[in-house]
Amino acid sequence: MDELRLRYGINPHQQPARAFVDQGSLPFRVLNGEPGFINLLDALNSWQLVRELKELSGLPAAASFKHVSPAGAAIGKPLSEELACALGVEANSLSPLAAAYVRARGADPMSSFGDWAALSDTVDISTASLLRREVSDGCIAPGYEPAALELLRKKKEGRYPILEIQPDYSPPSIEVRQVFGVWLEQSRNDARITPALLENTVTRNRTIPEQARLDLLLATLVVKYTQSNSICVAWDGQAIGVGAGQQSRIACTRIACDKAERWLLRLHPRIRSFQWTPRISRQQKAMAVECWLDNGFEAQSIMDWRTVLKARPEPLSAAEKEQWLARFQELSLSSDAFIPFRDNIDRAVRSGIRYIIQTGGSTHDADVIKAADEHGIAMIFTGIRLFHH
Repeated sequence: MDELRLRYGINPHQQPARAFVDQGSLPFRVLNGEPGFINLLDALNSWQLVRELKELSGLPAAASFKHVSPAGAAIGKPLSEELACALGVEANSLSPLAAAYVRARGADPMSSFGDWAALSDTVDISTASLLRREVSDGCIAPGYEPAALELLRKKKEGRYPILEIQPDYSPPSIEVRQVFGVWLEQSRNDARITPALLENTVTRNRTIPEQARLDLLLATLVVKYTQSNSICVAWDGQAIGVGAGQQSRIACTRIACDKAERWLLRLHPRIRSFQWTPRISRQQKAMAVECWLDNGFEAQSIMDWRTVLKARPEPLSAAEKEQWLARFQELSLSSDAFIPFRDNIDRAVRSGIRYIIQTGGSTHDADVIKAADEHGIAMIFTGIRLFHH
C-alpha cells in the first residue's frame, strides 16, 4: 500500500484524511507543499481533461479547476493582440503551454480565483511565470523544468502544492467509492471524445467548419469532467462559458451563455482603454471589469471606480453590448446529456451559438431539431451521455 497523508478532508474538521492505493504506488509525486482532499479531487479530474484534450488537438492544453469542475480549459493556440490585451499579457511572449493556461484562466477570472491548474506538458518558465502571479491553490503536470519548479516553489511562502503525475498512468477499469458506509462500483468512464462523434448531424444545416468541429469536441471534453448537469460554450480553441451542477438543463444553458457573453464583452475596445491606477492587483482589475459590465460603476456598485481607475469609463449601453456581441456568431455548445426542450436552443442562439453537440434521445427530439432548423443551427447527436458526479 502507498499512501499520502492529507491536511484534512473536504472540510477542516474532517480528520484524519489520506490518499492511497491498495497495490503499487500512487501515480503522482508531491514536489512541494501539502495538498488537501479537494486539491486531489481537482488535480486528478483536471489532469484527465488536459491529457485527453492534448490527445484530441495535438496541442498543449491547460485547465483551471474549482470545486471539481473546470472554470476554463483551452489549447495552446496563439493569442490575438485583442485577446492578449484582455488577458493582460504580451501576445508574443508566451510558450504554447503558457498560452493554453492564460486562455483557460482567463475564461472566467472571478471563478478561477484560487484555482487548481492542470498542464498537459512539462511546465516551462513561461507558464510558471503566469502561475507565479495568480492566486492559485496548486498545479499538476507531467514534469517541470528546473527553473520553473524553483520559481513555483517560492509561491505561497514555499507552501504552494506542486504535483508531478505519471503521464502514462492508466487506472483500473473498475472504480469504487464509499457513500454513507455503502460501497458503489462501476466501470470507469472511458468514453473517447474523437471526431467519430461528429458523424450524426440531425439538422438541415450540416455545414460545420473545422474550427467549430474542434470547438465542439473541446466543449464535449469539458462537460465530461464537469459536475452534472453541465453545458459548455467554446470558441477559438477554448471554453468561454461553463454551466455546472444545475438541476435543470436550461439553468446550465443560461449560466454558460451568460458567461460566454461576459467573456466576449471583455474583448471590447473600451475595456482595453481603461487607465488603471498603479499597484492594483490582477484580481482587482478583474473585479472592476465585472462591476463595469454590470452597471458601469453606478452608486450601487460594490467597488468605487476611483480605487482602481484614473478616470471613470463610460458604461456600455444595452445597444452597444448587443452590437458588439453580434460580431460573434460562430460559437459552439456541448451538453453532457440530451437537450430536453427547445428553450435551450432558443436561449443559446441569442448568444451566438451556431453549432451544438448533444446526446440526443429525448422524447422531444423532434421539437428540439425543429428549433435548431428554425435558427439555422447545425446540431449533432452523439448517443453518449457524459454525466459526471
